[in-house]
Amino acid sequence: MKRRFVMATALAAASLGVASLPAAQAQDYPTKPIRLIIATAPGGLMDIPGRLYSEFADRSNWQRVLVENRGGAGGNIGVEAVAKAAPDGYTLLMATSSHVTNRTLYKSLPYDFVQDLSPVSRVAFIPNMLVVNPANVRVNTLAEFIKYVKDTGAKARLNYGTGGNGTSHHLATALFASMVGVDMEHVPYKGGAPAAAALLGGQVQVLFAPLVEVQSFVEAGKLKGLGVTTRERSPLYPAVPAIGEALPGYEVALWNGIMLPAGTPADVVGKLNTAIVKALAQADIKQRLAEQGSNPAPNSPAEFRQFIAGELGKWAKLVQISGAKVD
Repeated sequence: MKRRFVMATALAAASLGVASLPAAQAQDYPTKPIRLIIATAPGGLMDIPGRLYSEFADRSNWQRVLVENRGGAGGNIGVEAVAKAAPDGYTLLMATSSHVTNRTLYKSLPYDFVQDLSPVSRVAFIPNMLVVNPANVRVNTLAEFIKYVKDTGAKARLNYGTGGNGTSHHLATALFASMVGVDMEHVPYKGGAPAAAALLGGQVQVLFAPLVEVQSFVEAGKLKGLGVTTRERSPLYPAVPAIGEALPGYEVALWNGIMLPAGTPADVVGKLNTAIVKALAQADIKQRLAEQGSNPAPNSPAEFRQFIAGELGKWAKLVQISGAKVD
């Protein structure tokens, strides 16, 4: 499925031209629509940045970008499409922390995330939130929940829902359980929405979900937020503690960012990076991301590459703790 969006990151590069492309192309770059591939089904978490860039670029009358959702195989289908695309600046990937996880989660992949892709800029950090159904789990604080988990776990296993094997829901909960010292029963669903529905219906007692997936339920009082998985508290919920405050060292920070096929000219990468940083500095885009619980976190291509290098071992350890495997 293709939907028309416009992306400020690519479009700013269009206005500046690309000196490292052939002269005939550089003057008018881009001469055709640019694709932003999101490796999830339409309507998912990663669609939000595409919509924001669309609105920003509409106001600026930039060249259009086609957002193409290529879900399947845990995001590997979409990543492979970008990894094997021509390195000409016309195919972008909305990369996520789950793509780093896949290096350990899958036995083999048809691409190398580090070697076949070129980092442009990180876009945002996205916290998971620990939520419970207050009708079933009657606790008010993170400390009370940890006690509840320990006390209940001594009698029977609690069920925790996830969006699937090896997802951030799974890894965040597995790390929590290992640090608290309890066993909980993993109940995987086909996505975050069914997992949230299971929590609302009482089929599971615990859910660690990306904030945007449960935010409306928390605000409506149907679910209670007890902690966030990032190192710092979310500005959107300053009264909800970071889980690391109670469990020192606990952190599971989701992120997304823009990447290109390896071999894309450095001038293209640099100009796209500049455009991303400018777009994320726009007050309305910052506000809209904040409303979804995301914290803008742009950086340079070199910094993004170094950041990814540091993430490889971190997510591999989380996969190991969870015991998650995908054949």
